[in-house]
Amino acid sequence: MIDFTFTEEQEMFRKAAREFAETQVAPYVAEMEKTAKVPAGLVKALGEAEMMAITIPENYGGLGLGYTARLIALEEISRVSVATAMMLQVFALGIEPIILFGTEEQKQKYLPGLATGERLGTAAVTEATGGSDPTGIRTTYRKDGDDYIVNGRKCFITNAHIADTLTILAKSEDDPKAFCAFIVEKGMEGFRATHEEHKVGMRGCNTGELSFEDLRIPKENLLGEEGKGLKVTMAAIGDVGRGGMVGCALGLQAACLAESVKFANERILYGKPISKLATIQSKIAEMRIDLEAGRLLGYRAAAQHDATGRASNEFAVAKYFTTEAAQKAAKIAVDIHGGYGCMEEYAVSKYLRDAAVVGPSAGTSEIMKVIIARWTLG
Repeated sequence: MIDFTFTEEQEMFRKAAREFAETQVAPYVAEMEKTAKVPAGLVKALGEAEMMAITIPENYGGLGLGYTARLIALEEISRVSVATAMMLQVFALGIEPIILFGTEEQKQKYLPGLATGERLGTAAVTEATGGSDPTGIRTTYRKDGDDYIVNGRKCFITNAHIADTLTILAKSEDDPKAFCAFIVEKGMEGFRATHEEHKVGMRGCNTGELSFEDLRIPKENLLGEEGKGLKVTMAAIGDVGRGGMVGCALGLQAACLAESVKFANERILYGKPISKLATIQSKIAEMRIDLEAGRLLGYRAAAQHDATGRASNEFAVAKYFTTEAAQKAAKIAVDIHGGYGCMEEYAVSKYLRDAAVVGPSAGTSEIMKVIIARWTLG
């Protein structure tokens, strides 16, 4: 028999994550929508609730709960704020290289502060010439004694202006096939957060550009082996990046469904709730089917990772399905609301904008299909 239920511990964690989202995150949503800024109080709340400690091993101050717990937290938080879940998702993407490839000294130095929220992390890989294809990046490094000198720019980086600890990728000036991953700290000479993006959705999730101008990085901040940084980066993107977006998409789908059911039961047309109309019932059923199927795909991949340490292909399938379904669910939710769906005071208009950002994040649907096809074809 295959068990598709959460353990008692996971169910308790899910309830705690939902309570946290509804009591600690929800009060900030209106402010984030208005200002597009990340409230300092929200970051503090995430740290105090140990939402940043989920995947960090216990011996470094974390909870060591694994990928299933992380997916639970992201889904529950996304029901209230996809922007907040996205900030948390990329935080995990930034710290995973330290967890997997960091030296003992690096782990002791960075992970405890990241677990408590004292430090905020992120990953900086994407460039205008290297998004879905990291090998196309132009940021370079060269050796200078025991240090590395890095020059280049990064774009579309989540937490760009608020992160304290960043894991970045650069290629050798001399060998285009050699890459290095580094830990960079805010305040290092030559490091600047520059342009801040203004997205159509996920307001309250900071996104921007980073500039490295003769950034000097000490050798002790090298992650993994010199020249093999691509392995360090891709190990995190495949499971943490794709898996995190599954959580964001599932929460968004659940929110779209809940708002649609509420509106359909309350909106009276021809003397009865529109939930009695066959066309509305059909739309609600589509949303429920996609949500249930997406959860099966996502939590199966998370459970596989917890058991084996790897599920990048399974997460690619789940990422494709759930982010496509989230965009579909947001459109259906707006359709069910009719004219009200176009009004900003109704949450579904925000969901539609958020869904537009969920789609391409951590790899577009077309890239996911390329990955899935390669896996299938062997």
